[in-house]
Amino acid sequence: MNPFRYLRTDEPAAAIRQVAGDPRAEFLAGGTSLLDLMKLGVETPATLVDINSLPMSRIEVKGRGVRIGALVTNSDLAYHEVVRRRYPVLSQAILSGASPQLRNMATVAGNLMQRTRCTYFRDGMSPCNKRAPGTGCAALDGFNRSHAVLGTSEHCIASNPSDLCVALAILDAVVHVAGKNGDRTIPFNDFHPLPGETPERETVLEHGELITAVELPSAPHAARSHYLKVQDRASYDFALASAAVALDVKGGVIRTARIALGGVATKPWRAFAAEQTLVGAKPGESAYTAAAREALKDARGRPFNAFKIELARRIIVRALTTVGGLS
Repeated sequence: MNPFRYLRTDEPAAAIRQVAGDPRAEFLAGGTSLLDLMKLGVETPATLVDINSLPMSRIEVKGRGVRIGALVTNSDLAYHEVVRRRYPVLSQAILSGASPQLRNMATVAGNLMQRTRCTYFRDGMSPCNKRAPGTGCAALDGFNRSHAVLGTSEHCIASNPSDLCVALAILDAVVHVAGKNGDRTIPFNDFHPLPGETPERETVLEHGELITAVELPSAPHAARSHYLKVQDRASYDFALASAAVALDVKGGVIRTARIALGGVATKPWRAFAAEQTLVGAKPGESAYTAAAREALKDARGRPFNAFKIELARRIIVRALTTVGGLS
């Protein structure tokens, strides 16, 4: 592991100054992903600023919405009574990932910042534009079974590994951020950019900006939501494909629909066009199948991951059937 300096602070402004003033400094919270990458030599920060003492560990119910502090652990969020009742998809997504021990340490903000599990990115040696811009992408012609079929470019096909973020994508979440130039809010679906020609840029945050909270608005469809994940092992594995869905059905007609995909895209993938095919339709297999086709119509499979396209379609149909039933 690369040598580093360790600092600790209990003031958000001080933490921001310490990281913003050092291009090789990073924030440290749960560390469940960062420390792994440091051991592999993929991440080599010169300074770690421990933010665990900052006052950002509360879940606050505000009216019908919820504000989640950046340092709330995945376990605390998943088992929170209001979250389980109003946003079941979020609890289900969290509990489908990692292990209880990791969920007890991992934080909400850390999950938003989680880096890909691409083996070429993590091995520290293979050509990887995400780790070493300009070196190429070994996954394009390599063993790409775990890689993305949506949102890819000729520079990167690494998939986003998060379960929690797939759920946030359908909940119209807003990310609150503080930085040396002040505070700002970022709609969740704008938080992770597509790789394009700059796959090394995985979020829209500027260096030194600190996630302070994630806010979930009240939404009728959120309570009728579900997360479905398919993985190689029964537990403690990353998604081959997953879907977060929600429906608001009134008078036998779908009024609002939400669909997001995980495991198959370079970012938590909101299927906006597929959602629109459901609005005004009656819940049923034909409507769900049409939405699934729309969601994957631009997918590009490669020799080892093309199976994900049909798999994702079937997951969407099954998840929508769970929340909407069959007419």
